[in-house]
Amino acid sequence: MSQQVALPRVALRDVQLPVAAELEQVVDELRRIIAADFPIISEVNEHLLRMKGKLFRPTLLLLSHRAAGGDDARAVTLAAVVELIHLATLVHDDSVDHSALRRGLPTINALFSHQIAVIMGDYLYSRAIIELVRLDDPTPLRVLARVTNEMTVGEMRQLEAHDKLAYGEADYDQLIRAKTASLLSGACEVGALTAAPAYRQALARFGMLLGMAFQITDDLLDYTQPEAVTGKPSGLDLREHKVTLPLIAALARMPADGEGRVVAELMAADQMPSLKQLLQEQAAGRITMGGRLQ
Repeated sequence: MSQQVALPRVALRDVQLPVAAELEQVVDELRRIIAADFPIISEVNEHLLRMKGKLFRPTLLLLSHRAAGGDDARAVTLAAVVELIHLATLVHDDSVDHSALRRGLPTINALFSHQIAVIMGDYLYSRAIIELVRLDDPTPLRVLARVTNEMTVGEMRQLEAHDKLAYGEADYDQLIRAKTASLLSGACEVGALTAAPAYRQALARFGMLLGMAFQITDDLLDYTQPEAVTGKPSGLDLREHKVTLPLIAALARMPADGEGRVVAELMAADQMPSLKQLLQEQAAGRITMGGRLQ
């Protein structure tokens, strides 16, 4: 008879301990890279640095660099560039989605304007490219250019989903690979560029799978946790008519001509509280925090 072993909870700060000193340098590098002698850009930059979060992606790059036996001073700069690309996507996503909060703080589009948010996202991307060119190494530039393109196509794929309730698990997998997991994979790959190809590919694959698990968990928390936990309004995905794995799981249990039709009607009428309750009842027990449909 198999026995379940309770694993100790590990906080992100524990994972970051081996690279804590480098992460402090990453923040300094971010400030250096995005600095501009223009008042509005400086003002937005200060707000962005308060929104920078826990530096999860730079952590992956630096840990991958350590795991691959690297000792390249440029790793800190590359980690800052990865975070910069991530910030640019957040600024653009918040503007597209008309989101008012991010990590408990006002978004750029809410605090300034949608026009400034779009231009600032472009500015952050351009600063990332300039920094990659300055390093004079085409390999990380090639990886991160590919990743940025994948993320953009993923966002367009989500916007162009015409029949959202027909969105299946395979579509969802393809979407989160592009929108979220590709950058985590790229961070791990760039961190291991000096390693043998087998190690580099293995770390890139690890980043991809971790990124998918990360997005699935984030989508589940949107249904199950309050704003105080997530830093953004609960049920935001539903209000923005985004089809994520919890909704896909619930729809799979519903007859198309019964409750499935009710879901479509509630979504069309923006009756989100009623819809959220119905979906929670249907999806209960189908999804675990560890991953996929049971």
